[in-house]
Amino acid sequence: MKVSIITICYNSQKTLEDTITSVLAQDYNDIEYIIIDGASKDNTPKIIEKYKSSISHVTSEPDKGIYDAMNKGVEKATGDLVGILNSDDFYANDSVISNIVSSIRKNNSDSIYADLVYVDRLDSDKIVRNWKSGQYKPDLFLKGWMPPHPTFFVKKWVYEKFGAYNTALKSAADYEFMLRVLHKHKISTSYFPEIITKMRTGGESNVSLKNRLRANKEDRMAWQLNGIKPNLFTLLRKPLSKIKQFF
Repeated sequence: MKVSIITICYNSQKTLEDTITSVLAQDYNDIEYIIIDGASKDNTPKIIEKYKSSISHVTSEPDKGIYDAMNKGVEKATGDLVGILNSDDFYANDSVISNIVSSIRKNNSDSIYADLVYVDRLDSDKIVRNWKSGQYKPDLFLKGWMPPHPTFFVKKWVYEKFGAYNTALKSAADYEFMLRVLHKHKISTSYFPEIITKMRTGGESNVSLKNRLRANKEDRMAWQLNGIKPNLFTLLRKPLSKIKQFF
């Protein structure tokens, strides 16, 4: 099974090398690594150039936001299985991809997700939040659940059949995509109960109160775009469910 891993970046000189080396260190031998850079102005291009011989494809050009960049990566991907690892994130160990492939084969599922930890932006050994996903059940999205997107791998045919990321959303297109394919279209999924991704704090939807409020508004739009209705307290339970990750 060929696995495509997509990294999107823009002015990511402080963190990108950790992301790249965590992918290149994987012990799985059939990885297509794709980097989509939004025409960075810092040293990001130099970091990419340093590892270019080990990267399958590099695009460096202006984009219309993170989800437009993700869509470019998905379009380039030729793997059977596609995962996205952003430039603030890195894999927890060298066996992540081999474990994911083994698990998805064992379960014969269309997608798979795992656990994630948020780490301090300056000290990646310091865990700030622990996102334990748990087993998926058909009604979990109605209860405010979602899997951590940086741990979500999906077969390429799913993108081809159901579409990629909706660029009308600026911070919740990953949520909308997973809501669409898992809850609305009911593709099969499996849970790998281990931490596979470490994510630095300060993501797009959480860097300010304004962005958090926008993300909540976009969560509502995600349901509307798919013509499905959340329960009365679904959108309230989604942010509240994250509180336990801090303890």
